[in-house]
Amino acid sequence: MADITIYQKPTCTTCRQAVQALKDSGKPYTAINYYERPFTKSQLKTLLKKAGLAPRDVLRTKEEIYQELGLGKKQLSDDELLDLMVKHPDLIQRPIVEKGDRAILARPADSIKTLL
Repeated sequence: MADITIYQKPTCTTCRQAVQALKDSGKPYTAINYYERPFTKSQLKTLLKKAGLAPRDVLRTKEEIYQELGLGKKQLSDDELLDLMVKHPDLIQRPIVEKGDRAILARPADSIKTLL
């Protein structure tokens, strides 16, 4: 059985709910605060590929940094978006949960059950 990894921000309500769902499941998991251990570009690219998501699919459009960078008005490539997401982790929707060759954006938090 593949181990579960949750990439999260501990102060995020949805992340806390997802971590609680993992605890309740009794399955072993690893929680990674991606503000303390930032994503590499290749790691984030691989996670999104596993989830079947494009970088634009996981952009936090209500974040101040999204507005400051004018991302709603720019047509950026996936590589450019990944570079920005690595540099500014607030741009990434969370939590992202990985198990083996699958990953999901666990929003809402109970969608995590699809990996359990």
